[in-house]
Amino acid sequence: MQPTANPQSFRPALATKTTLAVFALALTMAIQTASAQTYSVLYNFTGQSDGGNPQAGVTIDHAGNLYGTTFDGGSTNCTLLRYVGCGTVFKLSHRGSGWTLAPLHMFIGSPDGANPSARVVFGPNGALFGTASEGGLGYGTVFQLQPPATFCPTPSCPWLETQLYSFESPYGAAYPGAGDLVFDPQGNAYGTAGGGGYLCDDGPCGTLYELSPTGGGWTENAWGFPGNGYGFGPAGGLVFDGASTFYGVTASYLFGGIYKFNDNEITEIYTLPEGSSASAGLILDSAGNLYGTTSDGGTNGGGTVFEYSIAGSSLTTLYSFTGSGDNYPGPTAPLLMDASGNLYGTTHLDGAYQQGSVFKLSQSNGVWTLTTLHDFTGGADGGQPFGQLVMDAGGNIYGTAQAGGNSVGNCYQSLGCGVVFEITP
Repeated sequence: MQPTANPQSFRPALATKTTLAVFALALTMAIQTASAQTYSVLYNFTGQSDGGNPQAGVTIDHAGNLYGTTFDGGSTNCTLLRYVGCGTVFKLSHRGSGWTLAPLHMFIGSPDGANPSARVVFGPNGALFGTASEGGLGYGTVFQLQPPATFCPTPSCPWLETQLYSFESPYGAAYPGAGDLVFDPQGNAYGTAGGGGYLCDDGPCGTLYELSPTGGGWTENAWGFPGNGYGFGPAGGLVFDGASTFYGVTASYLFGGIYKFNDNEITEIYTLPEGSSASAGLILDSAGNLYGTTSDGGTNGGGTVFEYSIAGSSLTTLYSFTGSGDNYPGPTAPLLMDASGNLYGTTHLDGAYQQGSVFKLSQSNGVWTLTTLHDFTGGADGGQPFGQLVMDAGGNIYGTAQAGGNSVGNCYQSLGCGVVFEITP
């Protein structure tokens, strides 16, 4: 493998087009819409010790607690000066009629990592696992979080953070991005990284990596995306079929596609249309169909939702978004499917106010119909969501928006520190 170029920032660009007049009108209209659609903000980030600008969604446990990460904020001892803090891991718990946030860990850059842009997930041992996109030995980390060994009398006690692996070479995996970790039945962890591997035209082609527990530590194996025909720049993480095969997407503008990984080999199985950029991972239904999104392209240029039949090797576009004229206005997070087969997701800069939306796609007689559950304004309700949605047993939907909220002046580009939100049925 060839050495990689210097990494580029993982931070996506925040939109800045909203004028004060439009913002005020949009906020008024959004409050009316939110009331009708039972949208509520559970938490406003401040950019301080609680963190700021969440770029990933949340994970929910059996008790209804929410766990997530923020890209910014946290400790004032962050060793990386490019951003406003090294980020956090948090827990949001229902307390009476409200919600209480507890920072579980505040990253400092070295040695624990910095700026997580993926969710934390529960691993085989019941602990929380996640990745930090930078820091550690220089190229990001994989970490584990567990509750304190002794009883904690307050809800704000930090959890025990263990650095499981620190990526240290640009020749292997480097800079793990926005995809969740996935575990196989043997307890091996798999993920994708935007850095490492071969060199493509615009920098590193990206890697798929495996971490195997061995002798009290973890051993890395990495496979580089070769580019040209196979795509490069893995977007999001992997989905596992439960047997032997992982599936994912690459984001290259010209050569992006759907790939599978088994028998230690990456194989592209479908090339997306030119001009369609996949920006999020896939989900898999019980019939063996993959569902995913593109953040641009499609009939109207605003991105698409698609279904890919593994057995039939065919792709069907279920919906095309209108778009807003900005780059990558459409969905940038994996979809969520409920028990009835309805699909839920977010758009980044689409929607009535070009600040993103939450949508539902329902099928009837082979026709998919989109319902907008919320249009973000970039104000108190949040804006520009990047993270995946999650649903509890009661059908309540939870997610994050990286911008907006009540702490407008404290975070990146002064566009707000982001929120955690809920949409009730």
